[in-house]
Amino acid sequence: MRVSIDPESTEVQVIHELVEFEGRRVLEVGCGDGRMTWRYADKAVSVLALDTSDAKIQQAIDNTPGRLSGKVEFRVADITQAGLELPQEGFEVAILSHSL
Repeated sequence: MRVSIDPESTEVQVIHELVEFEGRRVLEVGCGDGRMTWRYADKAVSVLALDTSDAKIQQAIDNTPGRLSGKVEFRVADITQAGLELPQEGFEVAILSHSL
Protein backbone atom coordinates (compact mmCIF):
# COMPACT_ATOMS: atom_id res chain seq x y z
CA MET A 1 0.00 0.00 0.00
CA ARG A 2 1.39 3.38 -1.02
CA VAL A 3 1.16 6.28 1.41
CA SER A 4 0.47 9.71 -0.07
CA ILE A 5 2.04 12.57 1.87
CA ASP A 6 0.04 15.79 1.78
CA PRO A 7 -2.46 14.76 -0.92
CA GLU A 8 -4.45 18.00 -0.45
CA SER A 9 -1.26 20.13 -0.79
CA THR A 10 -1.95 21.71 2.62
CA GLU A 11 1.74 21.68 3.53
CA VAL A 12 2.61 23.35 0.23
CA GLN A 13 -0.05 26.02 0.65
CA VAL A 14 1.04 26.84 4.20
CA ILE A 15 4.75 27.03 3.39
CA HIS A 16 4.04 29.47 0.55
CA GLU A 17 1.88 31.57 2.88
CA LEU A 18 4.65 31.73 5.48
CA VAL A 19 7.78 31.96 3.33
CA GLU A 20 8.72 34.20 0.42
CA PHE A 21 10.84 32.13 -1.99
CA GLU A 22 10.80 34.52 -4.95
CA GLY A 23 14.36 35.54 -5.84
CA ARG A 24 15.84 34.02 -2.66
CA ARG A 25 18.73 31.65 -1.99
CA VAL A 26 17.31 28.73 -0.01
CA LEU A 27 18.91 26.19 2.31
CA GLU A 28 16.74 23.12 2.86
CA VAL A 29 17.75 20.88 5.75
CA GLY A 30 16.49 17.31 5.66
CA CYS A 31 15.29 17.37 2.05
CA GLY A 32 14.91 13.60 1.80
CA ASP A 33 13.89 12.61 -1.72
CA GLY A 34 13.18 16.20 -2.80
CA ARG A 35 9.42 15.94 -2.28
CA MET A 36 9.16 19.44 -0.80
CA THR A 37 11.98 20.93 -2.87
CA TRP A 38 9.99 20.59 -6.10
CA ARG A 39 7.15 22.60 -4.57
CA TYR A 40 9.08 25.84 -4.11
CA ALA A 41 12.33 25.67 -6.12
CA ASP A 42 10.87 27.26 -9.26
CA LYS A 43 10.57 30.56 -7.41
CA ALA A 44 13.99 30.50 -5.72
CA VAL A 45 17.21 31.77 -7.26
CA SER A 46 19.05 28.74 -5.94
CA VAL A 47 18.52 25.85 -3.53
CA LEU A 48 21.04 23.85 -1.53
CA ALA A 49 19.18 20.81 -0.24
CA LEU A 50 20.87 18.65 2.40
CA ASP A 51 20.10 15.24 3.83
CA THR A 52 22.11 12.63 5.72
CA SER A 53 20.78 9.74 3.62
CA ASP A 54 22.82 8.78 0.55
CA ALA A 55 19.85 6.85 -0.84
CA LYS A 56 17.40 9.75 -0.43
CA ILE A 57 19.81 12.25 -2.00
CA GLN A 58 20.38 9.93 -4.96
CA GLN A 59 16.62 9.55 -5.35
CA ALA A 60 16.24 13.35 -5.30
CA ILE A 61 19.00 13.78 -7.90
CA ASP A 62 17.49 11.10 -10.13
CA ASN A 63 14.06 12.76 -9.95
CA THR A 64 15.16 16.36 -10.44
CA PRO A 65 12.93 17.95 -13.07
CA GLY A 66 14.98 19.26 -15.99
CA ARG A 67 13.73 22.81 -15.45
CA LEU A 68 15.49 22.84 -12.07
CA SER A 69 18.88 21.46 -13.08
CA GLY A 70 21.52 24.05 -12.34
CA LYS A 71 19.26 25.73 -9.80
CA VAL A 72 19.02 22.98 -7.18
CA GLU A 73 22.00 21.21 -5.62
CA PHE A 74 21.42 18.10 -3.52
CA ARG A 75 24.18 17.15 -1.12
CA VAL A 76 24.69 14.40 1.46
CA ALA A 77 25.51 16.35 4.60
CA ASP A 78 24.65 16.74 8.27
CA ILE A 79 23.98 20.37 9.18
CA THR A 80 25.01 19.68 12.79
CA GLN A 81 28.55 18.64 11.88
CA ALA A 82 31.44 21.08 12.05
CA GLY A 83 33.28 21.70 8.83
CA LEU A 84 30.24 21.72 6.54
CA GLU A 85 31.13 24.05 3.69
CA LEU A 86 28.33 26.37 2.66
CA PRO A 87 28.33 29.06 -0.03
CA GLN A 88 30.02 32.29 1.01
CA GLU A 89 27.01 34.40 -0.02
CA GLY A 90 24.77 32.59 2.47
CA PHE A 91 20.99 32.18 2.29
CA GLU A 92 17.93 34.37 2.77
CA VAL A 93 15.70 31.40 3.63
CA ALA A 94 16.31 28.16 5.54
CA ILE A 95 13.60 25.53 5.84
CA LEU A 96 13.18 22.18 7.54
CA SER A 97 10.38 19.76 6.75
CA HIS A 98 10.03 16.57 8.79
CA SER A 99 13.61 16.99 9.99
CA LEU A 100 13.36 17.29 13.74
